[in-house]
Formats: sequence, C-alpha cells, structure tokens
Amino acid sequence: MNLYEQVKKYKPFNEQEEIDQKRILEFLENGGEDIWTRENETAHMTASAWVVSPDRTQVLMAYHNIYDSWSWLGGHADGEKDLLKTAMKEVREEAGIRNVRPVSEDIYSLEILTVDGHVKKGKYVGSHLHVNITYLLEADPKETVSEKPDENSGVSWFEKDAAVAASSEPWFREHVYSKLNQKLEMYIGQKN
Repeated sequence: MNLYEQVKKYKPFNEQEEIDQKRILEFLENGGEDIWTRENETAHMTASAWVVSPDRTQVLMAYHNIYDSWSWLGGHADGEKDLLKTAMKEVREEAGIRNVRPVSEDIYSLEILTVDGHVKKGKYVGSHLHVNITYLLEADPKETVSEKPDENSGVSWFEKDAAVAASSEPWFREHVYSKLNQKLEMYIGQKN
C-alpha cells in the first residue's frame, strides 16, 4: 500500500491530525515528485520516530543542534518513499543504535511542522514545512547510543513524561510529544 493510501486509511487521533491529514493528502496528490526531496523549497516529506523501550516507559531523544532542544529522531525522505524505512535509518544514524524495530508498521501519528529558516552546513535554508509521518519504534535502553555531532550533541533515554518536559520547544511539548505519549497508553504492555 502506498503512502497516500496509508494516510487516507489512517484514523486521526485529534483535530490537529484530522486537519493535517487532509493537507498531507493534498501534498501527496499535488506536490509532485520533488515533495520527496529537499528540492521543493516550500514543503518536503519527512519521517519521525517515537522510540520507546519494550516496557513503553522510556523514550529515546537526541539534543538537536539546530533547534537547541531535546527532540524526537527523524529526518528527510530524500527520495525514499518508504517512510518507515526512513524513520528507522534516521534512528540508527542519529542515535547510533542498530537494534530498532517497529512496534507496528502502521502510521503512528502525522503532522505538518513549520521549520524556521536556519543555517545548515554553512548554507542558509529558508523557512518551509515538513510533511511528517511518525512511526512508533522500539529499542533496548541497554544498547549503547552515540551522538551524531553534525546533527546532535546528546542522545539519551528519558522516562516518557520527562521526555516531553526535556524539550525547550513549547509547541512540540504541548501538541506533538504529549500527543505521542497519550497514544502510547494504547501500547502499554503490548509487545510484538
């Protein structure tokens, strides 16, 4: 099933997801092939991961250099149309862990995120949107983690509520990370 069909089938959790679902479907329908790359300067596809411990009590976060905040893991599709694959690749790269697996292959959450203009690798990147799909992944907190210095300056496990509190971005704390933890309640005690 392609991403358009997956997003269409997805049951929104709240009003934000309901509104963003419609817009994401429009982007997928009308955004053209460059929506999958950074060539689209207005919006591009991204994948994020809410990485949890097997008992669902901890969340893996990275200290994001650009946003100067503890954040979830994820990144740009960069042409890859399997966003679960992208999310898993990003977790491996950003946190240095190898053993990460999906709790489910279904979409966990979706968001359209604003990104302010910033400098990355010495080049200015204009403000744009991330058309984002989030997946729930699982990893073992005992596995060694490592930083990716060009992107983050720390990787750590947090108790799930502390993960939300660790973010210095109010909108993410209130509208994204809190939502992800609320949804996590449906998975407490559940294992693949």
